[in-house]
Amino acid sequence: MPTYKDLLWPTLTAVRDLDGSGSITEISSKVIENEQFPEEQQAVLNNKGAKTLLEERIGWARSYLKGMGLLTNSKRVWSLTEYGRTVRLDEIEKLHRDYQSAVRNRPRQESDQITDLPREAVAPPRQELPLPNSSDVEAGQEAWREVLREALLAMPPDAFERLSQRLLREAGFSNTHVTKLSGDGGIDGWGKYRISLVSFPVFFQCKRYRGTVGAPEVQAFRGALSGRGDRGLMITTGTFTEPAKKEATRDGATPIDLIDGDQLCDLLKEYGIGVTTTIRQVEDVVIDTNFLRGM
Repeated sequence: MPTYKDLLWPTLTAVRDLDGSGSITEISSKVIENEQFPEEQQAVLNNKGAKTLLEERIGWARSYLKGMGLLTNSKRVWSLTEYGRTVRLDEIEKLHRDYQSAVRNRPRQESDQITDLPREAVAPPRQELPLPNSSDVEAGQEAWREVLREALLAMPPDAFERLSQRLLREAGFSNTHVTKLSGDGGIDGWGKYRISLVSFPVFFQCKRYRGTVGAPEVQAFRGALSGRGDRGLMITTGTFTEPAKKEATRDGATPIDLIDGDQLCDLLKEYGIGVTTTIRQVEDVVIDTNFLRGM
């Protein structure tokens, strides 16, 4: 049975194979698939009998990779850091050794918050886009969407598809894939969405548009779904025309759900994907002049 240390590189490789992010179940399944562990090993339970020993050790591998600066995670999804995308197999042993040393040299209550990892284990700082200055509070609140939309439009097409994939994973989709080959018929990826006890496949298409997406694009996407799925999802940085919205919900046709640019920005903010929200407390002071005169 492999140790968690044996599973460090296979776990990192599995996340890479999943386009840089994945749920716990997706990562475990990919590791087992890639390493071709026999059914006998997959059936061995841990001491508590609550999960398999392989799943437990893959979980330890994920945690160590996070401490080594190669993975990060949200509530649902584990993803590669910048360094995790490029780290080599021959670097893993040293990163693991340095992380263990850092943990041993810290008080127990601080061991989960190691900040002095070796330089090569720390992901480079993210680039933050400044919000434009504005004296108009309402305009300032909306300005972040414009900044984010410009950043999305600047992304390469394949990166925008991976971002959409990450968003779907955060929203609860499983077995989410991005189509890597050309000639995909307008389908950029697919995933499985579960509602209570029932799950069904959803195919998605990503459009980095500054303008509008019209009814013909919705019709073309629906045509690509023919014989492949019963539900579609279109994601755009632009907007949908009213005919496009009507076409998406036309009676008797395969339903297409639409996410426009504003909704996309709000979802990225909600799930904290490339967007950090800081809550600030603002004090409104009102002077009661009547009270003062009454004194």
